[in-house]
Amino acid sequence: MTHVFHRHCHAQLPTVVSGDGIYLTDSEGKQYLDGCGGAAVSNLGHSHQRVKVAIAEQLESIPYAHTGFFTSDKSERLATRLAELAPDALNHTYFVSGGSEAVEAALKMARQYFVEKGKPQKSQFIARRQSYHGNTLGALSVGGNEWRREPFRPILSAAHHIAPCYAYRDQQQGESELAYSHRVADELEHKILELGAGNVMAFIAEPVVGATAGALPATEGYFQRIREICDRYDVLLILDEVMCGIGRTGSFFAFEQEGIVPDIVTVAKGLGAGYQPIGAAIVHDKIYTAIAEGSGFFQHGHTFMCHPMACAAALATVDTIIDDDLLSVVERRGEQLMSKLNKALGPLPYIGDIRGKGLFIGIELVSDKLSKAPLPSKTQAHKAIKSEAMKNGLMCYPMAGTIDGITGHHILLAPPFIIEERQLDELVSKLKVSLLSASAQWM
Repeated sequence: MTHVFHRHCHAQLPTVVSGDGIYLTDSEGKQYLDGCGGAAVSNLGHSHQRVKVAIAEQLESIPYAHTGFFTSDKSERLATRLAELAPDALNHTYFVSGGSEAVEAALKMARQYFVEKGKPQKSQFIARRQSYHGNTLGALSVGGNEWRREPFRPILSAAHHIAPCYAYRDQQQGESELAYSHRVADELEHKILELGAGNVMAFIAEPVVGATAGALPATEGYFQRIREICDRYDVLLILDEVMCGIGRTGSFFAFEQEGIVPDIVTVAKGLGAGYQPIGAAIVHDKIYTAIAEGSGFFQHGHTFMCHPMACAAALATVDTIIDDDLLSVVERRGEQLMSKLNKALGPLPYIGDIRGKGLFIGIELVSDKLSKAPLPSKTQAHKAIKSEAMKNGLMCYPMAGTIDGITGHHILLAPPFIIEERQLDELVSKLKVSLLSASAQWM
């Protein structure tokens, strides 16, 4: 009997004992190709020496000191490095222990910003359906992942949701990409006016929606219109890059490909590559200045914020991504993976859409390609695919509820940036074999 309170009380999980590059090995000696980075976390694989050495050196120096008493060299250097990489005035970073904490911090920063600016009536958040921003109560409140929200709905704070940017299902026949982008983005303006512009403080969205909708990118012009609307009504734009940031889409920040700059961007997961838990909210000068020149105190905090070992791991991760030019590698490998997936899986009758950016790719499953009808929920296709993939030595990230939180299935792929082309072939081959055997259970 286990005394660990696992995610699922009846799970029978293999025990991991080692990792090397893009592979993990269990206690029985079985090897698994990590095709999803755990959850888009392990961007440098599982045995990167530069990161391990950085952690060991920090451990010998000082593993922990409370931020109420000290700062640390690694947190200062990491914040400087992120400011150098971020565009415009995103010059201040608040370090926490993960993605949900980063989003919680961002939400509180938005509120305190307007309080400091003498606009305490601004108290409403707008987000999108089929989004995910974390599992703490504030993050869950703004998130649009309905099955995660449902049990806790009575204790969630009020938030308002508009449509996702989901061209595969929502773009109308004959509608141009730009027209669709503007139509769906304009829902934000309608919602702001409905609530009253003086009451809305922020809009939060993932530039590329991750686990909930399966690597769903925005269409051309969508976020540019969103930025214009936020500016027009004095609404902060928070972009959640916990899953899609830190190089995952081929640029260091995913929003760079949209031609805009947010007021706050949250990052985590790949920031520390899984070697230490870390997340961050990177903040525009105007927000920092409002607090610094106002109360001078951000009314928030965590015991392990700015943790020296976590910051050391993250600094080594970021430096490796830049020094080894892994952004161009991600772009190149992403194109190769997309091509291989389309060739190998595209002809299968239940593959509806293969989408994404860089090494962040989603595969949406359907029961009919022409009508795009989803697989029936009762098929539990996501569970069958995960089970078969693990049998075949492949870790992938299948999910249900892609369309509305109940219907739809997809598979998320987010392999380490260090994956080689021959390993992409192995990934695709194992995924196809797994799909063929899993589909026999629902066809």
